[in-house]
Amino acid sequence: MAERSADWIKQAKRDLEMAKNARESGFYEWTCFISQQAAGKGVKAVYQSKGGSAIGHGIGFLLRGLKAERVVVPESTLKAAKRLDGHYIPSRYPDGMAEGTPGDHFDKEDADDAIRSAGEVLRFCEDLLA
Repeated sequence: MAERSADWIKQAKRDLEMAKNARESGFYEWTCFISQQAAGKGVKAVYQSKGGSAIGHGIGFLLRGLKAERVVVPESTLKAAKRLDGHYIPSRYPDGMAEGTPGDHFDKEDADDAIRSAGEVLRFCEDLLA
């Protein structure tokens, strides 16, 4: 299998830009989901660069899995991943909340935090890829 970490990180950055566009348009739930996806792709780029494969969407789980590669993940990056992972289901599905739609529940502060968190994860991944 060809090593494609550059493609994964490039798409991760593009996804984060789309998250910022969604935020500016007021689609805060989509900002949170796309930010989570961007960070996940960044981590998968790291796995690609090491000849591995990463299955799943839990960013925290994937980051902890890098310990096998002797990668030390800062606690702040793990916390950012945890916040993003909390958006994976409820930002997309109405039954992810007790009532209402994702659009009713996510706000600008959630979106801003998701963008910051994804940025932190992506910076960590880019440093590993450099």
